[in-house]
Amino acid sequence: MQQLQYLMRCLRDKAFGCAWDKKQNFKSVAPYTLEEAYEVLDAIEREDFEDLQEELGDLLFQIVFYAQMAEEEQRFSFDDVVNGIVEKMLRRHPHVFPDGDITRFGEPTLLTDQQIADQWQQIKAQEKGGREKSLLADVPTSMPALMQAVKIQQKAAKVGFDWPNVAPVFDKIREELDELEEAMKQQSPLHIEEEMGDVLFAVSNLARHFKVSPDVALNKTNIKFRRRFGRIEALVSMQNRKLTECSLEELDRYWEQAKREGL
Repeated sequence: MQQLQYLMRCLRDKAFGCAWDKKQNFKSVAPYTLEEAYEVLDAIEREDFEDLQEELGDLLFQIVFYAQMAEEEQRFSFDDVVNGIVEKMLRRHPHVFPDGDITRFGEPTLLTDQQIADQWQQIKAQEKGGREKSLLADVPTSMPALMQAVKIQQKAAKVGFDWPNVAPVFDKIREELDELEEAMKQQSPLHIEEEMGDVLFAVSNLARHFKVSPDVALNKTNIKFRRRFGRIEALVSMQNRKLTECSLEELDRYWEQAKREGL
């Protein structure tokens, strides 16, 4: 860590550092952080642990980058970041570290998973000290939309604003699809966009009830589509043809062939 922090200081050095690194700020680095996080998730999904090691390094570099910029502005240091998370984890795991004492690790806990989750939320609420005006205030608006939808629904569910089972969720999806179809008939782009959002929100709610991440599920479908579409391209290429020369019916037959091949 010392080497990495020193390397970062060198890259940001005003006189001899890297021109690109020197001109960065918190907002300009943020998109790269999101990209690196998704690359970590991709490596995990592919179970490529050699790649995961590299991607975790890239993600760690992002954290060091932010900490260096913050230290330059005398806001906080990397040590402050580390100390803060250690203190928080000790505080939020009293069943593992009684009284927040890291030296007392090893005492058995009798709490269930649900009790641990409830305890976490209670401690988190105490930390906020009543500063939040809304239950949804700590759900970042910059979070990817599907993930944000699930977080919002989880928050609302904790106070009882939720359906007891999946049956009414299916009904809600059908209702939203009907409203989307009606908006389509009205040919109102803004209304169509609104109703499409309602459909996606309802579908993400269904995923939550099934304890499925809609982001992960959709990503797996994206990977599957890439794989099958790649097979279509290969089949068309073997005939010395272009995709644009094929009818939809032909492409659909190739798609079904890819499915039969287990792709």
